[in-house]
Amino acid sequence: MNILVLLAHPNKSSFNHAIAAECLKALDENGHDVEFRDLYDEQFDPVLPYEEISRQGRVPDSVREHGEQFVQADGIIIVHPTWWGQPPAILKGWIDRTIRPGEAYEYVPQANGLGRPRGLIRARAAMVFNTGNSPAIGPVNEYEDPLQTLWRDVVFGVCGVHHFHRRVFGPVIISTRQQRIQWLEHAHADVASTFPQTN
Repeated sequence: MNILVLLAHPNKSSFNHAIAAECLKALDENGHDVEFRDLYDEQFDPVLPYEEISRQGRVPDSVREHGEQFVQADGIIIVHPTWWGQPPAILKGWIDRTIRPGEAYEYVPQANGLGRPRGLIRARAAMVFNTGNSPAIGPVNEYEDPLQTLWRDVVFGVCGVHHFHRRVFGPVIISTRQQRIQWLEHAHADVASTFPQTN
């Protein structure tokens, strides 16, 4: 399988980078092909110009490449920190610019005049790992967790991915080395379970 791994953290020594490395390790062990994109390392521009908004909008080749990888991947993994209850702006801008109507999703007309979203991407499984430092970080009721709604329902739900798994690690700032080792083991096991060994 071809798996897209997307990382959004500016510090190469961060725990997010360690999570991404563990995901790559698990995928390699199970024989998958991987497209790894580090948004900060690439200096991805998150600003959506007006000219790109419509379906016929002119999109730079570098952005179109991201979009094509998202659409064509058999599976998707996203790793990011939680800042102010949201993904970093660079990742939100990546969503704005690369997940495009007519390519990643479309709206099917209904009798009430509104459209029903239909996903167009190939992936049937997606994962999100995110970290945080808030004392409230950790398992919470999914209806009180805006990131769960964003990723599961708004992004992957609209794009047609219904096998979704997310794990939250934190608070990272007060975690021990042993805790972080265990968290990486959890990430490795999650990836290996979601994307098992190829035949």
